[in-house]
Amino acid sequence: MWKSKPRRTLMSKWTKTKVLLGSNAVRPFIPDTRKFSKSDLKAMLDSYNMVYVKPENGTFGQGVIRVEKLNSGEYTYQLGMTKKTLGDFQSLHSSLLKTTGKKSYLIQKGIYLLKYNNRRFDIRVMVQLSPKGAWETTGMIGRVAHPKKIVTNYHSGGTPTDVKSLLAAHLPPEKMGKTIAALDKLGVNTAKFLHSKYPGFRQIGLDIGFDRSWTPWIIEVNTNPDPYIFNQLKDKTMYRKVMRYRKALTK
Repeated sequence: MWKSKPRRTLMSKWTKTKVLLGSNAVRPFIPDTRKFSKSDLKAMLDSYNMVYVKPENGTFGQGVIRVEKLNSGEYTYQLGMTKKTLGDFQSLHSSLLKTTGKKSYLIQKGIYLLKYNNRRFDIRVMVQLSPKGAWETTGMIGRVAHPKKIVTNYHSGGTPTDVKSLLAAHLPPEKMGKTIAALDKLGVNTAKFLHSKYPGFRQIGLDIGFDRSWTPWIIEVNTNPDPYIFNQLKDKTMYRKVMRYRKALTK
């Protein structure tokens, strides 16, 4: 009987979120995420004051909207470098619908990301199946947002940066080492669980952001991560390893 080829990519952010919520090890690090609706938008803004509205199937940070509820009772949102302020929730919702249209969007609890040189940053954690069949974190790279944008993606103007440089601006050496080890463990746990549900996967890229409590929030999981961002670092050690594993997996 003919069998379909194991899936190696999964575009839906909603599906990935629902799957990973089934992992006791990963669930605590997934921000509250819901399908876009008027009632959930209102509830989440009332609870968190800031949320991100993102396309369910978007890539490169395109279409991501940062929405905030202000102390004045007004609402503001930013898409790209365009900002709008609305006087009430109904006006906000109507304005957002003009942007989202009929496409499927999600609402994610907003994480107030730590900053580097006054610019938000997160960390891409690359996890790959080794040639010997073990999941391994093969690379970590910081992504520092364009000063006028809300997303950190390289394709949206983000700056690839050495992780240790980012963390050293906030943490002493011993805490920095523990933080990197925690990212490594979270990456491997996420990959193993996702692989248990979708055995075709061979690599994933986690975008992880830290808040002031240093909780490593999983902002997104990419099942077809771009390896070439690691080539932007002066030290090519990570890039060479990522590419070596990548090529081994395609044989």
